[in-house]
Amino acid sequence: QQISWTPLLVLGYLFYLLLGAMVFQLLEKQAETHFRDQFQLEKLKFLQNYTCLDRQALEQFVQVLMEAWEKGVNPEGNSTNPSNWDFSNSFFFAGTVVTTIGYGNLSPSTVAGQIFCVFYALFGVPLNLAFLNQLGKALNAHLLTLERWVQKPGRAQVQLAIFLTTGTLLFLVFPPLVFSYVEGWSYGEGFYFTFITLSTIGFGDYVVGTNPNKHYIPVYRSLTAIWIVFGLAWLALVFNVGADLMERYLQLKWHKSDLSLAEGDTTKLEDEPEQPRIHIPS
Repeated sequence: QQISWTPLLVLGYLFYLLLGAMVFQLLEKQAETHFRDQFQLEKLKFLQNYTCLDRQALEQFVQVLMEAWEKGVNPEGNSTNPSNWDFSNSFFFAGTVVTTIGYGNLSPSTVAGQIFCVFYALFGVPLNLAFLNQLGKALNAHLLTLERWVQKPGRAQVQLAIFLTTGTLLFLVFPPLVFSYVEGWSYGEGFYFTFITLSTIGFGDYVVGTNPNKHYIPVYRSLTAIWIVFGLAWLALVFNVGADLMERYLQLKWHKSDLSLAEGDTTKLEDEPEQPRIHIPS
């Protein structure tokens, strides 16, 4: 009887989450404490330099800054900052809604906008999934199916390698160079933004076109949104291939384990000497 590999997958999934939690805590908690202490120290210095203010007034001003940031208003600069809701930025925001990226740095503030966003996502997310599905099929048009690639390695492996290499260059390697140049980020920050965006994780700590001190071309964010759509289709296909390979690997391992157990039981039965029959006379 074949043993289900599902419990192993569940345990592996939970272990992966626990491992991630421990590593993130180890890497980030100390830095967070440092930044928090530094911020409190800066507030104390500010109060010492401006004695006309008290702590309560400063805390109220900090609250105003936080509310402005939550509403999508960058506290830096002045009132001449470009609008977050011009057509290019609105097009970019619409893309983050239907792709479920949701950076979190910008959201509708009016009741009408919030209600429209709900229904827009309700129909837009399935439409986006259908579009990405068709786009993924188009990207995969010149590749053989995964089953034939596994069973008959050859030309399909070359095609898959070309597909992965080309997509990696177009969507993960070259775009960070552009973002680094335009946004002033390091290449590592640009690569981080690229992957976090295309994987639809979308933390919102890095978002293109939001620096008030830079002058962007009007179509910059719109072009970025188009790049995101094609990048999503490519990375989703890569993730699907990876998930399929992982499932096949787990099933194969369990199948081999089951065969080994079955062969061991058969050998054991064959090696056991036949027990003598005891004749009990009537």
